[in-house]
Amino acid sequence: MRPVPLTPRSTAALALVTATGFAAFTWPFLAPPSSQVAAHSQDAPWLFAGLLVLLVAVSAAAISESGLGPKAVAMLGVLAATGAALRPIGAGTAGIEPMFFLMVLSGRVLGPGFGFVLGNVTMFASALLTGGVGPWMPFQMLAMGWFTMGAGLLPGRERLRGRGEVGVLACYGFLAAFAYGTAMNLAGWPFMGALASSVAFDPQAAVPTNLARFVAYCLATSLGWDLGRALVTVVLTLALGPALLRALRRATRRAAFETPVTFDGPPV
Repeated sequence: MRPVPLTPRSTAALALVTATGFAAFTWPFLAPPSSQVAAHSQDAPWLFAGLLVLLVAVSAAAISESGLGPKAVAMLGVLAATGAALRPIGAGTAGIEPMFFLMVLSGRVLGPGFGFVLGNVTMFASALLTGGVGPWMPFQMLAMGWFTMGAGLLPGRERLRGRGEVGVLACYGFLAAFAYGTAMNLAGWPFMGALASSVAFDPQAAVPTNLARFVAYCLATSLGWDLGRALVTVVLTLALGPALLRALRRATRRAAFETPVTFDGPPV
């Protein structure tokens, strides 16, 4: 049930975009105070954002060349549209973000390659729908791609079923929801001026000092939102997970876009 097999080329593209994305998110801790990146701390996130757009596009193109056929594209469009429509439901309400449970279940059934593309496309579509286009959008696309891909990388794809599988997905959704929030905090944290708050990024401070500032920033600004997102993801996964997993697997089997049907016998 993997409509997007991870070929060497697509794996290399994913590794490239992941490595660059990791640098884009964590550069405040990787760049020494004397580096040019630290000297232009207010500019660096914008530069990384522009680079991420290109790398995500390269990654999606490489994955599509590995077998994303018309039926898989149709399913990608339906799931991305559904996720984009779910995102505004909880806009402005702490942590009520139902799209995350759909990404977990879709990544689980359809695999990590499809999941990465789905996460990117869903965030892109929802940004256009809600008017949330800005320098943060590539970071959201990449973080959601990782979030959905991680569900596809969970063990026991062929053996684990029923309540055990739903429980694993609920646990993953809970932890990954916090990871997503932390990643997005990293994307916005460097924009704060050092004089604006004691928890803002300081380009001249040592890594331990900035790390302590970042932890305090997360606790002060987003812990409640991240907890709400995690709990909503768990509740929806436990409540709707079994039925939606069956529906997704049934749709995948009927689409039959993994392997073409062939006949070994002679023609009649």
